[in-house]
Amino acid sequence: MDTRRLSCKSVSIFLVLWLAACTPTPSTTPYLPPSPAPRVTLPSMPTSTLPPGVPTPVCTDNLGFLDDLTIPDGTIVSPGSQLDKQWLVQNTGTCNWGSSYRLRFIGGDMLGAAEEQALNPVRAGAEAVIRILFTAPTEAGEYFSLWQAFDPNGIPFGESFLIKVIVQP
Repeated sequence: MDTRRLSCKSVSIFLVLWLAACTPTPSTTPYLPPSPAPRVTLPSMPTSTLPPGVPTPVCTDNLGFLDDLTIPDGTIVSPGSQLDKQWLVQNTGTCNWGSSYRLRFIGGDMLGAAEEQALNPVRAGAEAVIRILFTAPTEAGEYFSLWQAFDPNGIPFGESFLIKVIVQP
């Protein structure tokens, strides 16, 4: 017998057996598609506290009170005296305050100030000084005037701040 021929036959048989061993065999477990995840229904949450018709802002307004720069709370003042009150605040929101932002009187005594004041333009994250000129009442007593910032849509935001004085002759 020709050894060359035997070796070709051996190689051929070897290749056939090797290829048969590498061919994947069908799985005995049938394929099952994954089941869908159970549906969870969450309670609905309000998306905005803005009045109807007011567009949702793309940033957030906030004001943080930092310090009384003039006339600390409880300062004794003369009747009818002019009071130059200044507060240090910070724009702690993400909106820049523009010329349409306002300060409004929200409680206590007006102390001769206009009910609405301009809020100086301030960039988000920056500090600012708010200044209002007041007149002390002519009658003795304790008085306060409470103020709040308002956005261009008339929505109040941030911490309120006040002047509190004691009028004595």
